Amino acid sequence: MAAAPSHVRAAPLARAFRARASATATATAPTSRRALLGLSEAELRQLALDHGQQSYRGKQLHDLLYKSRARQVQEFNYGESAVHATCLLVCSPKQNNLYTPCTVPKAFREALLGAGWTVGRSPVHHAVTASDGTTKVLLFPCALPRALTAAVLLRSPLLYSSLQILLKLEDNRLIETVGIPVDDDNKGSSRLTACVSSQVGCPLRCSFCATGKGGFARNLRPHEIVEQVLAIEEMFKHRVTNVVFMGMGEPMLNLKSVIEAHRCFNKELKIGQRMMTISTVGVPNTIKMLASHKLQSTLAVSLHAPNQKLRETIVPSAKSYPLGALMDDCKSYFLETGRRVSFEYTLLAGINDEKEHAEELAELLRTCGGGYHVNLIPYNPIEGSEYKRPYRKVVQAFVDALEARKITVSVRQTRGLDANAACGQLRNEFQKNPLLESSPSEPSLVPA
Repeated sequence: MAAAPSHVRAAPLARAFRARASATATATAPTSRRALLGLSEAELRQLALDHGQQSYRGKQLHDLLYKSRARQVQEFNYGESAVHATCLLVCSPKQNNLYTPCTVPKAFREALLGAGWTVGRSPVHHAVTASDGTTKVLLFPCALPRALTAAVLLRSPLLYSSLQILLKLEDNRLIETVGIPVDDDNKGSSRLTACVSSQVGCPLRCSFCATGKGGFARNLRPHEIVEQVLAIEEMFKHRVTNVVFMGMGEPMLNLKSVIEAHRCFNKELKIGQRMMTISTVGVPNTIKMLASHKLQSTLAVSLHAPNQKLRETIVPSAKSYPLGALMDDCKSYFLETGRRVSFEYTLLAGINDEKEHAEELAELLRTCGGGYHVNLIPYNPIEGSEYKRPYRKVVQAFVDALEARKITVSVRQTRGLDANAACGQLRNEFQKNPLLESSPSEPSLVPA
């Protein structure tokens, strides 16, 4: 099937997806207040000038947002004892040495509040650790002195296999984000990866995914993506080194916010572009749009099947985006950006995990050119699903079949099987509908 006709037929459904996401976002996302989080230093300097302040006041706002990690505009007058605490926890020694406590004039703070500006931080509604950590935390950080919110009673991050966080947004929706720490014994260092969400729920409803089963509400705004990384850093007391857009939602259906958040991670939080990955199940025409931004980040395509017929049973939206067209776009992405494309492949017992599937996948990749990598993901079971997790020997046989055909492959270490850490599971446990307003309470430890 030729790629061009495929794109023509796929476009109406893609537009429908985008229209649905956009309409829902307009109807439900908070619009009365504007967020400072996510703005660049240049934008903050201009904001200061717009309010009759000197340009350097914008630099102060930048430091308060990204170094001090202030949560409210009212905290912009705190001195070193209050605001420097978080920077000591998550900033590098060089950043700490360069940091100077600052106070924003009361008149400027009041002007910002009067114009509807907020910091754009959300309270943590729930947090849960996986197998080698048993603590669950229920807290609303906005109820605590800000200097203490980064010092929540959690152990060293290196003791956790993962930490999953639910953030409560301004409209009472819940989103998930996951922090995954990894010790690199060979290099004597540690990495902390943030898996961030791009939507509240997901409209694509892949058959094995818990997020789709929980429904779709709206797109996330840029600051709601950025704050997920800040929340993880504060919980772990450790700087995030890697970001993957693999949480709730389809990033390509919210590409504008994803690109803005990506810029903020890179420019304001100093996370390298090559340390970030943007994932997609495939939305017509959007891979070309992403390539046009010339990012040096990895594109991860959720493939999950080696042929169109099987893929449509696992990924219903694949009907709008034939596999041949998707692979052509991946090849074009590689040629335009020079960045290798990674293919995510969730192994479902008895569905797509046979040796013949591996052989067919290898042939698919070979016909589309080189430079590809396959990341195998043994299925993480969710409640109410008929899918099963394959046995280890089946996973290894799949790996062997790919490697025998010169395909680079890795197997993702599954985290949080005992903590509902598969995408969307924890959110579904806590929310089907928006939460009712409630008063923040002091944090308390709850048995897992």
